[in-house]
Amino acid sequence: MKIACLHTHESNVAGFDVAAAELGLPSGLLLHVVRPELLAEAEKCGGVTDEVSRRTAEALLALAEGADVVLLTCSTLGSAADMAAAEASVPVLRADAALAAEAVAAGGLVVALCAVATTIAPTTKLFAAAAAWTGATVDIRMVDGAWDLFRAGRREDYLTVIAAAADASYRDGASLVAFAQASMAAAASRVTAGPKPPSSPLAGLRQAVAAAQSSVRR
Repeated sequence: MKIACLHTHESNVAGFDVAAAELGLPSGLLLHVVRPELLAEAEKCGGVTDEVSRRTAEALLALAEGADVVLLTCSTLGSAADMAAAEASVPVLRADAALAAEAVAAGGLVVALCAVATTIAPTTKLFAAAAAWTGATVDIRMVDGAWDLFRAGRREDYLTVIAAAADASYRDGASLVAFAQASMAAAASRVTAGPKPPSSPLAGLRQAVAAAQSSVRR
């Protein structure tokens, strides 16, 4: 089995490897490709353009040639996975879609935290669609200033700010807080005011493995 992951930041490679180890997946199962220019272009344009979607879909389709499942790990570019999935011969999945489904499964008030402005719209659409099936109430919140810390390489400060936002959301009455971006995953262990927030690396890999196993059975 081979799961190909398309990332838009190098740091997410380690995050998905940690998630794979936590799930007990064998070493070498994941193939990582990093394309930071795709997210950079989306941020520059204030959102995902048709051109960025096309280039992302092409990258996903290229990965599909040598993998059993392809996983897009960037929440901003998620719509490109839907485009590629229509043409690929293997499943092309969105890590954030798996996260949304897990987060809203039990209903209640689900707060999804975002750090990048360009991910607000796709995350809102994704969580709202998932919540329609479970009756959950969804609140998408921006963690102001967090992405500036991340881009400056201040990872510890970034994780501290994310965890603090999660704790604040729990104190505000959230049933569950979800980390909408893969870069937030390591902050989960720092959250103390409520349940450990689910993140896209674990959710996405669980879905990818299930999809690969299903394809093998067929």
